[in-house]
Amino acid sequence: MDNEVMELIDMLYTMVSEAWGVPLGNDKCIVEREKALKLIEEIKAQLPVELSEAKRLVAARDEFIGNAKREAESLRRAAEERARQLIDEQEIVRISQARSSELIANAESRSRELRRVATEYVDDALRRSEEAMSSALAELRNARSSFKSAAGPVQQPRPGTQQGAGAQTRER
Repeated sequence: MDNEVMELIDMLYTMVSEAWGVPLGNDKCIVEREKALKLIEEIKAQLPVELSEAKRLVAARDEFIGNAKREAESLRRAAEERARQLIDEQEIVRISQARSSELIANAESRSRELRRVATEYVDDALRRSEEAMSSALAELRNARSSFKSAAGPVQQPRPGTQQGAGAQTRER
């Protein structure tokens, strides 16, 4: 339809451009009134159809553009939200890693401290045990010495004497 209107306008343009000029009037011309009016009437008849079609196309285009803008805005919001989530997750990971490193460092420090304290405790316990055993050994040696001194010299049996008879006499 819009081709028909354009053809009619082209015909009117050609008619005016090929029209005979008026003597002494460069920008005036003579056209066949009936032909020109007929073309103009046909254009007027076609224009409402063409205009309504153009309006429909413009409205459809505007609706399409509006839908595209809404979809683009929705995609942009979704992308921003996802970016925020990723940033939050990244921040959480960074904080978790920092906290983890801090906990590991504290645990290692605590472990070293516990090892040191345990080593000192065990060393002290062993030292006290060693001292107690040395003291007990010294007491044992003193007691043995005292016992030897109190018992007197032990006589060795002489060869040829009966050990059994003498032992019985002493026991009685």
